[in-house]
Amino acid sequence: MHPRWSVVRRFAAAASIAPALLSTAAAQQPSQPQFTDRAVVARILIDARVVDDAGQPVLDLAAADFDVEIGGEPAPIDSVAWVSGVRVSDDELLAAASTSTAPLPQGRLVVLLFQKDMERGRIRGLIRMLAEIRGFLDTFTPDDRVAVLSFDTYLKIWRDFTNDYDDIDTVLAQNVLFRSPGPVQATSAPSLLAHLDPAEARKTFAIEKALRLVADALEPLPGSKSVVLIGHGFGYMTRNFDVILNNRFRETSLALQAARVAVFSLDLTDAGGHALEVGLQAVSDETGGFFARTHIFTERALNELEGALAGHYVLFVEKPDLGPGDHRIRVRLTRAKGEVLARLTWSDTSGADR
Repeated sequence: MHPRWSVVRRFAAAASIAPALLSTAAAQQPSQPQFTDRAVVARILIDARVVDDAGQPVLDLAAADFDVEIGGEPAPIDSVAWVSGVRVSDDELLAAASTSTAPLPQGRLVVLLFQKDMERGRIRGLIRMLAEIRGFLDTFTPDDRVAVLSFDTYLKIWRDFTNDYDDIDTVLAQNVLFRSPGPVQATSAPSLLAHLDPAEARKTFAIEKALRLVADALEPLPGSKSVVLIGHGFGYMTRNFDVILNNRFRETSLALQAARVAVFSLDLTDAGGHALEVGLQAVSDETGGFFARTHIFTERALNELEGALAGHYVLFVEKPDLGPGDHRIRVRLTRAKGEVLARLTWSDTSGADR
């Protein structure tokens, strides 16, 4: 058994007391809308991961442990729920937040996106990380679903969401590096391919656009989602040696945040620092993920990834009266020690919350 199983097993055990709560909520309201923050009229949903110095989740926090500001204004927290899964309705989550501190059942949606480049300093890192991620598959449970994508000259779809980790292992070991994917069958719900057109993916020539397609495909799926971006970065170097992100990046970032997608960027470059890491850092900071270099401390980066994926808090925050536009979110801890990973923007456009 892989040593990184410890965190997953702990949360799976804790989740075992929740089914009765969920079945009761489902029986009371059988036809509820999908779990999105738009469905809660007076509240904004903020996914917040809280990790300690070792990258492991900080547990047993309540509403009083958080302080939230939106657009510079205090935003009262109505309730908090700890979630180690994703496929639940908004009413089930509200019931858990108001009546119990028990975690909801496990079952995460994770997209593995490999950015491929044959340049020497990058291909070595890609080979290394393909092997490392194969080992990381041991941390997923049968309730989880993992999809596999890659990007080089365009976005390639290798697998829709599946829990067949042996098949994913084969794809990573034999296919991603040198082959092209054949036709991929969409799986039963939840399905990434139900909302991601392979023909459109083949016309995607920039990683920023690829991430936008992924965001749009994930947005209809309930709950929080994660993208693990194993790549070398993006952006453009100016004559003054500054790095700028293209005009697609802002729209991509907002789309990811609206879809409740956290991007965890693992830099595969064999270097202590480089210009294009700016793109990886930015997309992770803005969506509530993190950036980590992997050329030396690979195991540490993967341990931190396991901890961040183990679960998160959903904060039900009263919607402030700020008017249309993009408003900055700030989430801090009031008592506990730890780092909060949460999206940076709430967008109110034409009265539609997200």
